[in-house]
Amino acid sequence: MVLQHILTRRSTRKFTSTPVTKEQTRALLEAAMLSPSACNTRPWRFIAITNRELLNKLAEVHPWAGMMRTAQLCIAIVALPKSQENVQNGLPHGFYPQDCGAATENILIQAEALGLGSCWCGVYPRETTMETIANVLGTAPDEIPFCLIAIGEKDEFPNPRGKYEEEKVTWVE
Repeated sequence: MVLQHILTRRSTRKFTSTPVTKEQTRALLEAAMLSPSACNTRPWRFIAITNRELLNKLAEVHPWAGMMRTAQLCIAIVALPKSQENVQNGLPHGFYPQDCGAATENILIQAEALGLGSCWCGVYPRETTMETIANVLGTAPDEIPFCLIAIGEKDEFPNPRGKYEEEKVTWVE
């Protein structure tokens, strides 16, 4: 059940040395690509990183991505805002942050379903972080590094947190 994976998903910051397989990586990327986007523009591309040197570099340069030192995979989501400019008279223009966020969440839930841990490390909209990550990843000037997702076999098991809060719901009947 999907809700069970949502309930048990937590940010993992310590991973074992067990590699994430190509099949697992493909399943994560497939989940991302199945997420909704404005006018089906799919304003993203993905960089799947398993290179230890690059994972360590990301841990070094991103202020909150120290867990990359033990992650076995990083999926970088790169936003492609221009893909939304000339579609349906510009209707989806500017919706890439929501679209990339949906793709990110699908990866996080799929990782949990596969028994893997994950941690979403935001990049966008921090200009300095976006510049730094763009330089490390070598992205094009018209591409925006949106986030980094550390993934691997869990070496920690934080308790689930969060809860349904009725007081944050307004019912309109």
